[in-house]
Amino acid sequence: MPNKDYIEKNTGQMYQAILKLNNEEECDNLFKDMCTIQELAAIAQRYTVAKMLNENAKYVEIVEATGASSATISRVKRSLENGKGYEIVFRRLNETRGRKKRPF
Repeated sequence: MPNKDYIEKNTGQMYQAILKLNNEEECDNLFKDMCTIQELAAIAQRYTVAKMLNENAKYVEIVEATGASSATISRVKRSLENGKGYEIVFRRLNETRGRKKRPF
């Protein structure tokens, strides 16, 4: 495992690269280049778990829908409670949906 300084330096560069993407297709292409199918599946599963928890789904429903373990669900729940990333994404997605629904 690389050391913490290496990870911090290189994740920052990676995030800057991701921010240069313009659409879902470009994002899909990059992540398919960077990640294995299993890694992408794990990331997508954690996102879906977070989305379902954010919508107040029960653990049983989440397990049935995603196949996630209770450990994964608990870890994602802690991230929702203590983190900032999911909160920002869900808020912005809601804002975007709200704008699309408003009549002009």
